[in-house]
Amino acid sequence: MRSNAIKKGLERTPHRALLFATGLPKSEVSKPFVGVATSFTDVIPGHISMRELERFIEKGIHTAGGYPFFFGVPGICDGIAMGHKGMRYSLPSRELIADIIECIVEAHQFDGVVLLTNCDKITPGMLMAAARLDIPAVVLTAGPMLGGYYKGQRRNLTTDTFEAVGRFKKGLLTEKDLEALELCACPTAGSCQGMYTANTMACITEAMGMSLPGVAATPAVMSEKRRLAFETGVKIVKLIKKKITARKILTKEAFYNAITVDMALGGSTNTVLHIKAIAHEAEVELPLELFDEISKKTPHIVNIVPSGQHYMEDLYKAGGIPAVLKRLKDRILANPTVSGLDIKEIAEKAEIYDEDVVRDIDKAYHKEGGIAILKGNLAPEGAVVKQTAVSEKMLKFEGSARCFDSEEEAMKAILGGYIREGDVVVIRYEGPAGGPGMREMLSPTSAITGMGLSESVALITDGRFSGGTRGPCIGHVSPEAQLGGPIAVVRDGDRILVDIPNRKLEILITEEELNRRLSRWRPPKPKINKGYLLRYSKMVKSADKGAIVE
Repeated sequence: MRSNAIKKGLERTPHRALLFATGLPKSEVSKPFVGVATSFTDVIPGHISMRELERFIEKGIHTAGGYPFFFGVPGICDGIAMGHKGMRYSLPSRELIADIIECIVEAHQFDGVVLLTNCDKITPGMLMAAARLDIPAVVLTAGPMLGGYYKGQRRNLTTDTFEAVGRFKKGLLTEKDLEALELCACPTAGSCQGMYTANTMACITEAMGMSLPGVAATPAVMSEKRRLAFETGVKIVKLIKKKITARKILTKEAFYNAITVDMALGGSTNTVLHIKAIAHEAEVELPLELFDEISKKTPHIVNIVPSGQHYMEDLYKAGGIPAVLKRLKDRILANPTVSGLDIKEIAEKAEIYDEDVVRDIDKAYHKEGGIAILKGNLAPEGAVVKQTAVSEKMLKFEGSARCFDSEEEAMKAILGGYIREGDVVVIRYEGPAGGPGMREMLSPTSAITGMGLSESVALITDGRFSGGTRGPCIGHVSPEAQLGGPIAVVRDGDRILVDIPNRKLEILITEEELNRRLSRWRPPKPKINKGYLLRYSKMVKSADKGAIVE
């Protein structure tokens, strides 16, 4: 066992003394030591139920013959961090989480690790650590939130709070309605109700085989989640005894399956960043173009908010990710999972309980998957759009650029009524290095939708979007403005073409004019000149490479 390095032999007498100081019984020293990385915090709704899940993980580890050691991992709520400088820290926290887990696990030589997570950057950060360490690992996502209700309608965070801001500005909501929605939109513990980044990551974690069947869609408040936590504790000990490490599961086939399920779900565009970053740690080559290749041959069969009307609790009742895998059984590749079953076995055994929530391939919502990769003279290294959240009318759009060098400038113009039909809002210097931190643009995209402009205005950025974004919003434009990408030299009034079916994103000026502008461009001063974000901005790679830090 790895843990023998801290507990076996004469030289480890002081090490054992320190371990006994924690209350470790002498009878437990010979058992596998299991680290449990928990991202419990009082400030994230998706994480407030974790104290209970920790107890059940602990019971499972003890039952299977292991001994658990819990340690904390930081977490940021993207919704609370949204729309101000706090969002600059969200994506960079992914790297911190991976590094912290590496430090704790290696310093204490745990034999395996359980990763208790739920929200946006925390799940991929933990998976990056598992892939990097390559020890036995099981992920437990804490589960989605239930929908809220107001005036007889089911409610959710994005539609009924973020987009409600724009509707209120347009006079479509009263102050009383707005206050009521604040109180009812997020009624329980859990990750926000739609196919936003947190739940998309939970789903693809299960599709990769790194969590037990049923984990992703089971709501946080269900007793079934506690049983899954117990089984997670049992399973990690079995994996340790069988010496099944993370990279034996995180294979090229696992990533292929993750992308396939992602496309079928119409998941968050953030998964492009995260899947690539996890693959990098697993030493699996994953070109950006693969996302588009898989998307073109994978139908969109599950339509959950923000693009659809269903909620995560509906997917749970319909059979969860196993039901989705059953629909995709001829499109996924054989691969082991932490459950001990091959992913194809899970697909075969699954039941589908709602034919509308998890549609048959022949009745798909869209023929292609959720994400499209666009390229052109405005994004030579690629850009990302959630095409299943774009109306038919806006799949091809040409408009006039309205340029802003920060999210705050754009938000002021949108809420001030300065954006008109036919505009293309360009938000730049918000990329991984330029932001720094590649902020999500849910506030401006939600304001555009709430003000009724999603059918007549497009938005492009070198930043990124929340999984809650809908409409013609193109992010991850690479190279980013801070690195001299073409988005840096777009001017107000330039005509911009967005052509999603043909995968094009172009500024309609001559090549000579574009090159002339680029030759005159000079980088602006960094927005942040101290602390972690300064270090991050100097080391982070571009969005098309997963915004990894090397």
